[in-house]
Parts: sequence; structure tokens; C-alpha cells
Amino acid sequence: MRILLGVSGGVAAYKAALLLRILREQGHQVRVLPTAAALRFVGAPTWEALSGEPVTSEVFDDVPHVPHVALGQGADLVVVAPATADLLARAATGRADDLLTSALLTARCPVVMAPAMHTEMWEHPATRANVATLRARGVLVIDPDSGRLTGADTGPGRLPEPEVIARVALEAVAPPARRRDLEGRTVVVSAGGTREPIDPVRFITNRSSGRQGVELARAARDRGARVVLVAADLAGDVETDLAADATGIERVDVETTVALRDAVRAAATAADVVVMAAAVSDFRPAHVGGAKIKKVPGQAPAPIELVENPDILAELARERLRPGQRVVGFAAETGDAAGDVLTHGRAKARRKGADLLVINAVGAGLGFGTPVNDVTIVDADGETLVTAAGTKREVADAVWDAVGALLAS
Repeated sequence: MRILLGVSGGVAAYKAALLLRILREQGHQVRVLPTAAALRFVGAPTWEALSGEPVTSEVFDDVPHVPHVALGQGADLVVVAPATADLLARAATGRADDLLTSALLTARCPVVMAPAMHTEMWEHPATRANVATLRARGVLVIDPDSGRLTGADTGPGRLPEPEVIARVALEAVAPPARRRDLEGRTVVVSAGGTREPIDPVRFITNRSSGRQGVELARAARDRGARVVLVAADLAGDVETDLAADATGIERVDVETTVALRDAVRAAATAADVVVMAAAVSDFRPAHVGGAKIKKVPGQAPAPIELVENPDILAELARERLRPGQRVVGFAAETGDAAGDVLTHGRAKARRKGADLLVINAVGAGLGFGTPVNDVTIVDADGETLVTAAGTKREVADAVWDAVGALLAS
């Protein structure tokens, strides 16, 4: 395969060298197109030595071969890693002021971009708008990881690991064959994080983006199922992605845990499988203020009394709203003095009674808000059935593989 590897000017450019090696080791022909700024981080000799191809950022080099047009036309895949805020802006507005951006305009193959920048730049409305524009045009923009950035800064904006970028990019060209083992089945998937209002302005919620639930819904659809997605609050980029690929998914929007429970139960009466991937609030305020709670200088606020929300997963596992129904839960866990993630997850599996429980660690750049996941799937007794790691789509397929084995039995 002929791959163009675009590299823009960020400190994460050194990781692109590792990505280049991975692609080359898999037998692909890779031409590196660095920006002028990228060459200040990693020089042309490094790219040429690793790729075996000439390297330039200028459109006026090798003019007889018209590289600014020919490279994009002849590519099977374009990957840009890292994609800085500047590169995203230039690509979104159709600039063609160097070899990389010119090639992006002429490419008619899949284009994958892996952003990397400081958190403030990634979250700026201009960057978010540029990402939305690119995604609307069919560019696959991978969400950055959350973690250590340049210096002492930590937050979203870290370049995903090269292995992850390679997997996502190559799948964009040749998606693996999907099974049709859910043909004729109806599945219900919950996704996102519920919101419990305190007053008309404030609410209690969690860090779930909803991406894993959305990928579960898409994977079930691709396997032939009729899919009902019960969506609580989804992150903005997940909303954009879902809007671009929601064909065959019936969506029900909710806000609170009680509303999610009602919607899931209503849909579950016709479902063969229910997957509770949403991060639901365990508690909600006992009383919701009719007006904004005002701050009184020098006076401590009144305590917020909380009451327990219904345990939706345990209810579904106990009641089975349709004969033969399979129920799958998710357990976002952290370790503590009482035990590690798996210890708590296995105990939860035994309490809940679901057929499968998908255990994943969260916090410090894990699970919530990242493009990748690392899970252990256990049965109702807490015994490990399988582990899965990779993109959230890959994890979704692993979950449906486990569900498919249950349905077949």
C-alpha cells in the first residue's frame, strides 16, 4: 500500500518515526511529508533513512514530477501524525501552501489525522470547529489521549501511541470483515453519562464521553442487529461522529438516571440483548431547586442531600424483560485500599447477576474520554472469559464476540 505520512510541527513528531517504522514493517511503502516546522523537530535525514524515500516540504522541489498533485493522487492512505492546531486549521480551510497541504487537497483516499497539542488549544472553539469541518468531509480525526504533555502540563491533547494510530489508519482502508451473527436480533445499548439536576443551572455528572457505547451500537448494527441507542449526555466530538454515521441506529435521548431506566426498560421488552454501557449516577439530589442556588458571601452553602438511584443493571439482570434475554453491564473501576480494579469488578459481577460484566480501569487518562480502552470481560461468577485492548471499536467487537457465544449456546 502507498501511504503518505504527514508530520506537522509539534514535539510529538518524534513518535511519528515509530509510526513510520510500524507501517514499513508491515510491508507498506511510506513517503513522509513533513512541514517546515516539523523538520525543526526531526530532520530530513531521519525520515529518509527510515522510509527509503526522498523528503521535502516544498512544492517547488522535483517540479517535473508535479509532486504536489501526483502524491495525493497516487496514495492509498494519508496519515497525519501529529496534526497540530495549525495543520488542522490549514486543512479545514483548504490551504495549499506546502507539500503536505497540497497533497491533502488532491488525495481521494482515506485520510486519518491524529491531533496533538496543548489542552487549551485542543479545547479552543476554533480547533473544535476545524475538527468538526474535517470530520464532516469524511476525514477520520482520532481523539487525542489525555496524559502528560510538554513540560509539567497534563490533560487531553497527547498524541495516541503509534500502534493505536497504525491500527486505526489501516482499518480505515480495509476494515476487517464483520460477522453477521446478530442478524434478526434486537439490541439495546445505553451510552454517555447521566445528569442529575441540583437546580436549573447545576447538575451532578461524570466524565463519560459515550464513545464506547456508540461504538457498541455501531458494531451491533454492522453485525446485522436492529439497534436502539439510549443516549445520555454525549461529548461534542462523539455527537459529531455519531451524526456522520448513525444509519440503522434508533436513538432515544435522556438526561437523568431515572429517565434512562425508563427508556431502557421500554426498549428492552423487545430486545434479545441489553448492554448497559452508560455511566449512570448512583445518587441524585433529594430536592431540586426551582431557582439557582445563590452564593452568600461568608456563608457556607446548605448541604445537598442525596438519595440512591435505582440499580438499572441489577433490575434488568433479575427481571429479564423478555424470555432468553442476555444482559451485559460495564464496571468503571479504580483500585483502593480494599482491592484492585479486578477485585472490585468481580465482586460487582456477582452482585449484579448480569450474564457478562465488562470491567475497565478509569482515571489518569484511562477509559473515559480516550480513543482506546483496555477491558476484562467476566461472567456472572466473576470468572474471566476474555481480555481486550485497542480502539473502542475493537473492544466493542470483542464484547459482541462474547455475547455471540452466549446467544449461540
